[in-house]
Amino acid sequence: MSAIAWSASAIRVGRSRNRARLIAVGLAALAALPACSTRQEAPARVSDTGLDRMERLTLNANRCWFKSKDPAFAAYSLAPELSSFSGKPRFLLVPKGKPEARPLVVVEGASGSGAVATYGPLMGESLGGRIGADVTRWAAGGNGCSA
Repeated sequence: MSAIAWSASAIRVGRSRNRARLIAVGLAALAALPACSTRQEAPARVSDTGLDRMERLTLNANRCWFKSKDPAFAAYSLAPELSSFSGKPRFLLVPKGKPEARPLVVVEGASGSGAVATYGPLMGESLGGRIGADVTRWAAGGNGCSA
């Protein structure tokens, strides 16, 4: 065998060994992938704005107080303000047909906690007790309309 032929065959053997090594490394990497792809829990939210909770409360209030045509709420309308830049999503009860009027009730979520604040001039009247009871029940996870 000539030196050139021997060199060419050595290069081919070397390449096939390199290929075999590359294949072995690739297979080892593929075998390790399932360990990397195990499902991880989502990281805790850095700031809980209470948006999900307040969306649920707003939907319950709308369903139970307004869509049900409850006569106790006939003089009011619901004004959701869930996209609040203050980090406090809320909904308001305002006089019917006057969405720009001063709110009579404010139901507001607190950032970073499950607390829900309910305040306003209507809370001091007889309807305020019912509103407070409903909001407390809904904030605790209930979805029913009756107190």
